[in-house]
Amino acid sequence: MGVSLYYTARRAVPLTDAELTAVGQVVETYNANAPFGLEEEGLCLYDRLDPGTALNGSTKLPAVDDRAVPSLVHWLAAVTALRGVVADADWTFTLDDYEIEWDDHAGYHLPGLDD
Repeated sequence: MGVSLYYTARRAVPLTDAELTAVGQVVETYNANAPFGLEEEGLCLYDRLDPGTALNGSTKLPAVDDRAVPSLVHWLAAVTALRGVVADADWTFTLDDYEIEWDDHAGYHLPGLDD
């Protein structure tokens, strides 16, 4: 059984062309620089969006303990970057059912992971 990250940006208007390009660049950059390359799942954005949803996706974390924390730190930074591109949305970011809080200075992070 795996653990996954889920991220959603809600707002009334869809992403603009410029935002779509910027989101694509974030996804490409973070997926290409993932700690374990193509061996693990990257940012996966869903094609089908509910009305009022500008962006929605998930990332399954590695099941191997020594890979989980480096991957989690990387994907927290990736979703922080996505939020920077779509800053005017109502964001939800969870690790399965646990909500990851936004910090205006640090972005998305979990205490103790960077130690």
